[in-house]
Amino acid sequence: MELETVLYRVEGNVGIVSLNRTKALNAMSKQIFVDLTTAFDAAEKDDTVRCVVVNAEGRAFCAGGDIPEMKGLDNPEAVFDFYNVAGIFMKKMINFVKPTITVAHGAIAGAGTSLLLAGDIALVSDDAMFMVAFGFSIGAQILIARRNGEQQYKEIGNLFYQGIYFQLGMAAVMFVVCYSFAPVILKRLVSSEHIYDAAMSYLNWRVFGFFFSFTAVMFRAFFLGTTQTKTLTLNSIVMVLSNVVFNYILIFGKFGFPVLGIAGAAIGSSLAELVSLIFFIIYTRNRIDIRKYGLDKIPGIRWNILKRMLNVSFWTMVQNFLSLSTWFLLFLYVEHLGERSLAITNIIRNVSGIMFMVMMAFASTCGSLVSNLIGAGSISCVPGTIRQHIRIAYAFVLPFAVFFALFPKLILGVYTDMPELQEAAIPSLWVLCSAYLFLVPANVYFQSVSGTGNTRTALALELITLVIYTCYITYIVAYLKLDVAFAWTSEIVYSVGILVLCYFYMKKGKWSLKKI
Repeated sequence: MELETVLYRVEGNVGIVSLNRTKALNAMSKQIFVDLTTAFDAAEKDDTVRCVVVNAEGRAFCAGGDIPEMKGLDNPEAVFDFYNVAGIFMKKMINFVKPTITVAHGAIAGAGTSLLLAGDIALVSDDAMFMVAFGFSIGAQILIARRNGEQQYKEIGNLFYQGIYFQLGMAAVMFVVCYSFAPVILKRLVSSEHIYDAAMSYLNWRVFGFFFSFTAVMFRAFFLGTTQTKTLTLNSIVMVLSNVVFNYILIFGKFGFPVLGIAGAAIGSSLAELVSLIFFIIYTRNRIDIRKYGLDKIPGIRWNILKRMLNVSFWTMVQNFLSLSTWFLLFLYVEHLGERSLAITNIIRNVSGIMFMVMMAFASTCGSLVSNLIGAGSISCVPGTIRQHIRIAYAFVLPFAVFFALFPKLILGVYTDMPELQEAAIPSLWVLCSAYLFLVPANVYFQSVSGTGNTRTALALELITLVIYTCYITYIVAYLKLDVAFAWTSEIVYSVGILVLCYFYMKKGKWSLKKI
């Protein structure tokens, strides 16, 4: 079927509807609503199609409504016609007799959110579950770095294996909970047997990935704690490539494999996590001195060591959760400013991700080095190490910020081809770029505080800053309803707050007495 803005094909018993306005980030125009209706009509009439999957081509799921087209509706009849066409499709999708699954990636805004939620099942990232395991690994990383600095290398093996026991236990709990309660919950929420079967086919395979991903983060903690960061880059490349290959083969049934659809996506993701874990095991076995680090002998469960790890890790787990929750609060507030503001916020978030990843690479390394230095008794070197990492991070991040600020339309053009949206996003981009003057030292200092081992204090400093941040965005965005560019000044407020608190904490020097 040839459509102007939508791709429609049938794979096995699955009808796949793909938004295909990639240059406009799949913004919802009148034509795309017409094409979506046509595709759903075809799926409804085809008796071989038992389920419909809605996804999108390109780097975004849907950037919202097509603002230029909507601005061009200069008479009541045109406005009515546009929204009537949109209403016809949304009514059809919501009341569709066959199960519908929406699979989203990249930017989602305005009408894109409505489209995502109109499906019977919306597939979202499982990062929230992973963050639980990741939070624990940060505490383990701090302890490993401390033992590495103290040259108590044999103790690293004990920490590593106790961490794996804990992560496997947590994975087992989540595995059992999902298998025990997911069927009951879904039965109450979902009336369609087809939808229920699709959801369970995904969960039944995806839960196996818990064991692989939760274990792999302990290898990450080991390599960061012993300052061997190159290995993590290699592993990331292997995992991403594996995920792409497995998903391609299993979802669409390539190279003789059956078309597994949603189950294939779950199997592919879990297999990619298994490949990542195998890579870590093989690399550690062949390239690391396992005797030096006490990895050659697998100990039993040692509750005293596990308790010590939880004393450090628990607070990082809480801190990660609160930070993520507060960050999403900004997007909830911005949503009430309108579709354009939310679209701008999503674009700026994506642009920020480039600088953020570079910044956090140096900040995380600094945290590990601080813990190493304290363990080695080189406490006097800590302030200099922090300053050096700030300078190096500036050297890499600020050129990006300056380039983005000088050529905003060039950068924004990567994420949207709508001139009006580009122009509207420029002030927010300038605010973001200026914020990194404070975000760089703030994050380096915060990771350094965590590196001292006093994660409870790090949580307390974060809580104080988040209270100020929340009050600020509530007043600026929710109460005053200022332009979205003002909303992004919250990044400056947060970074200045956490920087001041962490700076004075590190300056006091009491952290040097912290034993972990």
